[in-house]
Amino acid sequence: MQISTGPSTELQDILIRYWGIRELRPLQLPAIKSVLDGRDSLVVMPTGGGKSLCYQAPAIMQGGTTIVVSPLISLMKDQVDGLLSQGVRAIQLDSSQSPAERTAILRDLYAGKINLLFVSPERLAQNEFCQSLRDLELRSFAIDEAHCISHWGHDFRPEYRQLEKLKEMFPKVSVHAYTATATERVRRDICNQLNLENPEILVGNFDRPNLTYRLHSRRDSLKQILEVIDRHKNEGGIIYCIRRSDVDELTVKLKKHGVKVAAYHAGMNSEARAKTQEAFAEEKCDVVVATVAFGMGIDRSNVRYVLHTGMPKSIESYQQETGRAGRDGLEAECVLLHSGADFITWKSIIEKASNDENFDKEAMESGLGQLKEMDRFCRSAGCRHEMLVNYFGQELLSESCLACDICLGETVTVADADTIAQKILSCIARIKGNFGVTYIISVLRGEKSDNATRYQHDQLSTYGLMKEHSQHDLRDWIYQLIGLGVLTQETVSGYGGMSFPILKLNEKSWELMRKERSVKLMQPTQKKKGEKSKASKSEAGSWEGVDRDLFERCRQLRKEMAEERRVPPYVIFSDATLRELSKKKPRTLVEMRQIYGIGDAKLKDLGQHFLDLINS
Repeated sequence: MQISTGPSTELQDILIRYWGIRELRPLQLPAIKSVLDGRDSLVVMPTGGGKSLCYQAPAIMQGGTTIVVSPLISLMKDQVDGLLSQGVRAIQLDSSQSPAERTAILRDLYAGKINLLFVSPERLAQNEFCQSLRDLELRSFAIDEAHCISHWGHDFRPEYRQLEKLKEMFPKVSVHAYTATATERVRRDICNQLNLENPEILVGNFDRPNLTYRLHSRRDSLKQILEVIDRHKNEGGIIYCIRRSDVDELTVKLKKHGVKVAAYHAGMNSEARAKTQEAFAEEKCDVVVATVAFGMGIDRSNVRYVLHTGMPKSIESYQQETGRAGRDGLEAECVLLHSGADFITWKSIIEKASNDENFDKEAMESGLGQLKEMDRFCRSAGCRHEMLVNYFGQELLSESCLACDICLGETVTVADADTIAQKILSCIARIKGNFGVTYIISVLRGEKSDNATRYQHDQLSTYGLMKEHSQHDLRDWIYQLIGLGVLTQETVSGYGGMSFPILKLNEKSWELMRKERSVKLMQPTQKKKGEKSKASKSEAGSWEGVDRDLFERCRQLRKEMAEERRVPPYVIFSDATLRELSKKKPRTLVEMRQIYGIGDAKLKDLGQHFLDLINS
């Protein structure tokens, strides 16, 4: 959408002057217009879609003060640092500041020197603070991460519920909610909880074409993780684990392999967590291994990959977490290593939480439902991009995304899947008793064991029936059959009160063995030694014409200037801006003014430094 089709020359001038933007992304123009018109709105845009601009640009045009609600101090600081570097009058008010600092901020606020004030939902819920805002020329409220207000969202936060009083206390001030992920049910709940009046509801395209999704069965997890890291040497990445212990263990292993890595989880003290977050933002470490506690505070735009070592608890969580990759619009990779055991792990976590007397039963049922949807997503043989947009009620516009393991031909259907499934089910049918996945695999492969001899399972016709297949393949196929519903995994109690999962046949199992039902199983394609993964459509085009040596030199200059100014490197310039500089190689400041992401303030402050580098 070209700015020339926008509502005013003034908006064009502001976007170019402050952000160096000459073209708006989809939905940004109507979202900006709803703020300028004073109409409540709910804007759902995928991460990287440009939600922040929708309330930042109107704040400059309207004058007065816009209050931005943000859940984390670190997230506020990143946004404020970025705005100040662009010449925008913005400030945050938070608990880390001294009374004298907060008094000075309020003084500037009342003097009309601040366009954007960032506060937490807890502060905005304080009656005394809200009363103090009545004397200001308030233009609008912007609620960031608005999905946190909904019980049906993936990251519900009770403190957000207190924002419902804004419309009552400030009836003439418009309220605008922004989020990256929200199903139709969550969207309705957000509007109801915030008491939005006849809101403009704008839902963007949930597809992120610059992201390449790869879903693989977890086999040799460390080897698989290192392969991803090797594809992105000296680039930023986030690795998510389900448990804190997994984070600590993996961090130690990666350090032994020479990876610049730091850990992050809720079990660490606040100082250690802040140190990790700061090191990652300042590009002093390449990789953060974390639980989902490492979430909304990440504003680094050049994360080139997100890797999940286990299945997330919901598709909403997966969309939100993978959305932290490629926020600059450039290519990025999202890898998910999953196992059928992940479903059991999450189910146990959800059920354990339900023992809390304050736990909401509806929330538990919703969580289990979301978990099942995620499990189905992992087991599917369809285009990953298409499945994600379909989940959020949309359709993929292209026939092939050319940006997922299925469409790139990296994951294929297994030949004779029905025969393979029948052999596995037949073995389980012949083995009487309660046995789990590992034992069934050992019988199918004909492995010698005391139990096989004791129970005479080595005499069965299915003993060694699938000895040509690896343990990894058989385990993966069994879990796929569980995910497809043609095999059941139950938890039973054993000696000493210990519980363990066993395999049971169900009606669909017998239908498959009677050839009344068919299944589709998946497996990764076999790569030749040294063969690299195919480049996605986005990756193939994004480097075209870019001088890579100059790009790396620009990155180094950016890092040096960021350290000098004590701000994250992406606050100086995004990777997208550096690539355009390295492609077009402007020779003068006038030419540099045409580069994406370079507004007046940055041109004056930084332009000559990068121009000298290019001309050298």
